[in-house]
Formats: sequence, structure tokens, C-alpha cells
Amino acid sequence: MASIQRVLCKHFITVRTFTSAGNIGEDGILSCTFEPDIKLNGIVIQWLKEGTMGLVHEFKEGKDDFSQQHEMFRGRTAVFADQVVVGNASLRLKNVQLADAGTYTCYIRTSKGKGNANLEYKTGAFSVPEINVDYNASSESLRCEAPRWFPQPTVAWASQIDQGANFSEVSNTSFELNSENVTMKVVSVLYNVTINNTYSCMIENSIAKATGDIKVTDSEVKRRSQLQLLNSGPSPRVSSVCLVLRPLLALSTYLMLR
Repeated sequence: MASIQRVLCKHFITVRTFTSAGNIGEDGILSCTFEPDIKLNGIVIQWLKEGTMGLVHEFKEGKDDFSQQHEMFRGRTAVFADQVVVGNASLRLKNVQLADAGTYTCYIRTSKGKGNANLEYKTGAFSVPEINVDYNASSESLRCEAPRWFPQPTVAWASQIDQGANFSEVSNTSFELNSENVTMKVVSVLYNVTINNTYSCMIENSIAKATGDIKVTDSEVKRRSQLQLLNSGPSPRVSSVCLVLRPLLALSTYLMLR
């Protein structure tokens, strides 16, 4: 007697998100990509936030649908509609708020299948520091300023010549609350600096790390700065499942043989 075999395949498309951070008061991007599908009207994109009733954003039948959107996201979200068919489901979030932090899900359905991936979105404030020579001080000093940080960061100084030196006793750092009562201005002054040396002012919190470098010589001042977001990267999720069903014998065949 021959057994009957059925194969049921349910395809889950590849969806990738990228953990990122939003800068309070500015526009942010929640990144999400999926397997491209040229059938735009068959693509559904849904963004959801853990612990929030309703949707963050929905795109279907070739356009945005705000009918089920939660009120806290009203007028603040948009997808890149002209890039949906090439697999871009990223969400633009306007005027990022501290409360926007949390776990988001990017859910995709196309003619090829469906899939989803989670994204951890952190919110805070971060900015590039600027270092200047403080000529008003009684001794040669450097002033490092960064306009917006939250949560409160740590500040450290370093020197190219005096590597490993602890500058905490010859520096003074202060934090001034900005007008919106959330972010703070960072000011740090380093005293007793020497010329022909490169100094670095490093500011870091749980979201970002920023560095400002300055080199002062007899003839010129050179500056450089950089900002790096921490704990950012891809979080892929993909699966393709086939179920093989093998009944021992079809009842109808058994009855015919009898």
C-alpha cells in the first residue's frame, strides 16, 4: 500500500530592522527592509509599538491609511512611498519625543508572503561638542561645549602627549538645563593646557558618544569632531517553513481494496 504525502509550504519573507536612536525634537528614522515586490497594491506595511493600542502607521493599497493610528503619532509619521516596491518600509518619525522610546514591530505582507521584525528605539539628546581656546582665563585653558544631551552624560578629557593622564583635577564640568526642561547643555573647561598638543573632549551617555579634538600651535588652531550612536545595528528575522504530512493510509483507498 502506498502512503499519501502532502507538502504544505508557508513562506515567511525576510524582514530586517536596525536598532537606532532618536534625537529629541528632531526627525528620526525607524529602519525596516523586506524582500522587494513589484505589486504595490498587494503590499501592506504596519508599524506597531509595544504597549500602545492602535497602530503607529499603516500603508496599504499603495497609500497611507490613518484610520487605526494612535493619536500620539497623528501627523508625525510617513513611509517612503516611492521606495516601498524596492523593499523599503522605513518609517519617518517627526519631532521625536522622549515617550517614543520602546519596542516597535515592522510587519510586512506581500504577494510573496509575510514577515515581521522588532526594533528597539531609544530616545535622548546628543550633539557634537565644539572646543575653543578660552583667552579670558587667568591661564591657558580650553572650553568644550555641547548644546543638547540627555540622559546626563559623562565627560572626560584626554591628551595626545599625556596619554592615560587623569584630567579630572584640572577640569570643571557643568550641566545646564535647557528651556524645554529635558535636555541639558554641557560645558567643560580644561585648565593649564600647553601648546603643540592635541586635546580631546569626550562626551558619552547610553545612546551616543561624541568627541571633539583640538590642536593649538603657535600659528594655528585645528579642530575635528565626530559623533557615534551606540548599540545600533541590524536585527534580522527570516524563516521559511514546509510541513510534510504523511497519513499512513487514505480511508477511501483502504475501503476499495477491501
